[in-house]
Amino acid sequence: MMDMQATGTPPTEGSNGATAAPQTVTLRDVYTAVRPRWKTLLLASVAAGAFAYGISLLIPPTFTAKTSIISPQQQQNSAAAALSSLGALSGLAGAAGVIKSPSDQYIGLMQSVTVSDRLVDEFKLMDLYDAKFKEDARKTLEKRVRISAGKKDNLISVEVDDRDPVRAAAMANAYVRELKQLTNGLALTEAQQRRNFFEQQLTETKEALKVAQRALEKSGFSAGALKSEPKSAAEAYARVKAEIASTEVRLGSLRRTLTETAPEIQQQTAVLSGLRSQLAGLEQPLQAGGNQDYVSAYREYKYQETLFEVYARQFELAKMDEAREGTLIQVLDPATPPEKRSKPRRSTIAAGAAFVTFLLLCLFFTRRHFRTTTA
Repeated sequence: MMDMQATGTPPTEGSNGATAAPQTVTLRDVYTAVRPRWKTLLLASVAAGAFAYGISLLIPPTFTAKTSIISPQQQQNSAAAALSSLGALSGLAGAAGVIKSPSDQYIGLMQSVTVSDRLVDEFKLMDLYDAKFKEDARKTLEKRVRISAGKKDNLISVEVDDRDPVRAAAMANAYVRELKQLTNGLALTEAQQRRNFFEQQLTETKEALKVAQRALEKSGFSAGALKSEPKSAAEAYARVKAEIASTEVRLGSLRRTLTETAPEIQQQTAVLSGLRSQLAGLEQPLQAGGNQDYVSAYREYKYQETLFEVYARQFELAKMDEAREGTLIQVLDPATPPEKRSKPRRSTIAAGAAFVTFLLLCLFFTRRHFRTTTA
């Protein structure tokens, strides 16, 4: 049988003057102490529960509205297989980045200051929460809103607590509406990021191609240029320059997490140095008199033309992927005004008060019983 240490029982001295161990209390002792007073114990517990229930009636009810949306999934894009065609430029395509957790990102957007401030202004929460500053209203709103993502069903749930059930449902739906408006102006999906990246590169390369074309037209042409084979020189130049660009991207990525003494950094640095030396050799003036201007211009033109074709192809693929997956936010369960309150839970409050009163009275009667018997 489990024993309980008697609280407040003073130690006793034995016949030889030594201090005896504190007296222990068993469940049988507790039963013996409270049995004659079971009516008092029962009535007091019921009275405490009824009193707590009455107090809970004075607490204004709180209603919880909930809406659920389906988190967009990252799909296999059609450009994944085509990236191999980039060759050395595939490292540049990876610079566009990939989103690994859409659910966490959408939750972060709904919890952002931008969305919170819009709801504070729309529902006049500064007046409703008696807040002097918008920051105070925003903090109160954060305490009354719960946004979470399910690990199994991959659903994002938005729960809003409010005294008014209609306003609670409107605020929950407003979070989804603001999320849609926010995502329309941001590049969130992998396809959108690739489209933005290649669109920017395509614009820059187009301007560079125009400059190279004008330079080629002004370079002139001579009979000796036919013997210099500018096509092969341009292809070698474009290949080496593309490898340099890709190596610089990889080196920059490694430097974010590693130090300069890391073997990976030193290896990529050595590779980059060798490629630059090779490029410098290709850029050395040829001993061909007037052929140099034409060969250099043709080489630059072919390089920019190759880049433009690659970026244009990847840009079209990214647009196709973006149109296919999009950022469509599908609402599974729109929030409706709740019919039942969520707080306060009056039955739980009453039961808790009755239970605590029961335990305190048991302790009180047991202590008094042992003080009487040991006196």
